[in-house]
Amino acid sequence: MSEAKNASSYILARVEALVRNWDEAKERDLIDLICRSPQVFVYGVGRSGLVGKAFAIRLVQLGLKVFFVGETITPIVNPGDLVIVLSYTGETMSAIQTSNIARRVGAQVVVITGRTGTKLGHTANLLIPIEIPPDDQKPQRAPLGTLFEDATLIYLDGIAAAVMEKLHQTEAEMRARHAIMV
Repeated sequence: MSEAKNASSYILARVEALVRNWDEAKERDLIDLICRSPQVFVYGVGRSGLVGKAFAIRLVQLGLKVFFVGETITPIVNPGDLVIVLSYTGETMSAIQTSNIARRVGAQVVVITGRTGTKLGHTANLLIPIEIPPDDQKPQRAPLGTLFEDATLIYLDGIAAAVMEKLHQTEAEMRARHAIMV
């Protein structure tokens, strides 16, 4: 088997083990927050930011009012809005600042992180851990935050599917909101 196939199989197995242990009560809480918030803001940097942007796109396709923090057209966060912050380390200073500001203005803050006992973790109204158990045997197969990012993408795609069902959206309705200007 090629090294790329070995790495892919390793990543899939580790992410599958994480999926089995996700907290269903926290999933329901996140889904409810998304569905009832007037505006949803998503924030992350680096690859976590790319995962956040992919999730934000899905929520827009579901007909929600969603923004990515840091874009020039992003409006201000208001009381009652939802801010979802993604950070593997939980120590990214801009993520901590974003979360603290959102809390100060009265927004609900959801933190999705790989390390819960961090400054960022303590800012959350709802903390969703995606903690990766260490495996010193194979770090080269999933370097840096790969497992967190892949697991978070799958987690948030599952959340988007659950929001789709809760809002009684169809794929045809989502497709109508899909970007058509290329």
